[in-house]
Amino acid sequence: MFYLIQLLNGIQYGLLLFLLASGLTLIFGIMGIINLAHGSFYMIGAYLAYWLARTTGSLWLAIPLSIIIAFSIGLLLETTIFSRLYKRDHLYQVLLTFGLILVFEELRSILFGDDVHGVPVPPLLDFSIPLTETLSYPVYRLFVTVVCISIALTMYFAIHKTRIGMMIRAATSNREMAASLGVNIPWLFALVFAFGVALAGFTGTISAPIAPVSPGMGNHIVIICFVVVVIGGIGSINGAMIAALAIGLADTLGKVLAPEYSAFAVYLLMAAILLWRPQGIAGRA
Repeated sequence: MFYLIQLLNGIQYGLLLFLLASGLTLIFGIMGIINLAHGSFYMIGAYLAYWLARTTGSLWLAIPLSIIIAFSIGLLLETTIFSRLYKRDHLYQVLLTFGLILVFEELRSILFGDDVHGVPVPPLLDFSIPLTETLSYPVYRLFVTVVCISIALTMYFAIHKTRIGMMIRAATSNREMAASLGVNIPWLFALVFAFGVALAGFTGTISAPIAPVSPGMGNHIVIICFVVVVIGGIGSINGAMIAALAIGLADTLGKVLAPEYSAFAVYLLMAAILLWRPQGIAGRA
């Protein structure tokens, strides 16, 4: 049962990584933007959960409000800053997004201080399912898993079965051809970027009750997200899902089975997959 719990934790971690990395892979695959600040949007979501849950007294109100705020931040940043970078060299993108990390960290320090905060689990889900006499599994973690799966299925349907999904896939394959066929590329870019930021913010919000809300929490997660994007294949949502689950399981089980080597497990997995398929699991050759 202990290993079953770790397996569930690995799947849940992988699904949270997928939500983060799917926004990142869409932004990079469609817009060509290297967004180092993507982890900061995850941090913003977590701090919004902390602030809004304290203000409103309910995480259920904090979740939709944080999504709206994160989407608005993404739309504002894309229209005012990122829209000027599409034809610039990647070095400008790296410098700008690194600067945004510093700005967001300073704003976080001014608004919330440098202490570690926690968000209580909603009373409705604040109990555990007993597995044995000594082991149990928190219901909130199961709730997070179900929500992530639901969003993943919705994204799959939206990308493969809807008109907006067709435009996204067209822009990913050939931006110029999509524009010549009438796709409003600036509008699509703004929508995709804002959606990616909202996904990152939502991930931070629902993670807040099970992970500490702390300074710099987005800096480590963005590295793992880039690993997911590279392993899965740039621009591929399906590849991001497979890679995120693989990394989630490798990281979680690695800490249990071989804790002394767990820090290298994710990167060894990345090296092995890239030696096998340099373009990533679902990337184009």
